[in-house]
Amino acid sequence: MNPQKIPDIIIGRLPVYLRSLQHMAEKGISTTSSKELGESVGISAAQIRKDISQFGEFGKQGTGYSIHFLIKKLNEILKVDRVWDVALVGAGDIGHALAHYQGFFNCGFKITMVFDNDPAKIGEQIGDFEIFDAANMVEIIQTTGIKVAMLTVPASEAQAVADKLVESGIKAILNYAPISLNAPPDVHVQHIDPVVHLQRMTYYLD
Repeated sequence: MNPQKIPDIIIGRLPVYLRSLQHMAEKGISTTSSKELGESVGISAAQIRKDISQFGEFGKQGTGYSIHFLIKKLNEILKVDRVWDVALVGAGDIGHALAHYQGFFNCGFKITMVFDNDPAKIGEQIGDFEIFDAANMVEIIQTTGIKVAMLTVPASEAQAVADKLVESGIKAILNYAPISLNAPPDVHVQHIDPVVHLQRMTYYLD
């Protein structure tokens, strides 16, 4: 399987399926159908079957999907059958919230270091983490080999920080700054901007 041949929109739906399957497993459910899974996530059964079939045949007609097996396969496909160390850049309000969030580890991610450029914050603690000087970020990240970063800096600083992350060897950036980032083709960037999503929703309001 060549990941480049799978449309990104399909990859984006896989974590949604995985989360729903995990909720079913927590309820003690052992099997599900594409119809049942589709109803739980608001996607047609046909689309779910088409998406999952991109990676192989994981279900049987008439019996559906083994939830445990499909969770295992989706974890493998998304490469979250391991734990990825994550660098967090920006120790402001969002950075504090992310550093304290306990939900990453069970989903394959662990924040292991925090950076900021504010002298008043450097050396302080956020939860279990000491805040490191962002001036040393490239050298530290290169030493650790971390590939994933979360960016929670102001928009005015985001591109410059992203460039440093790329220089350090980061290959995946989750960007909370309200600005689009330019990155090389081999660096995957995901943008999280609540304002954009709010504006998208208000279009539908009376």
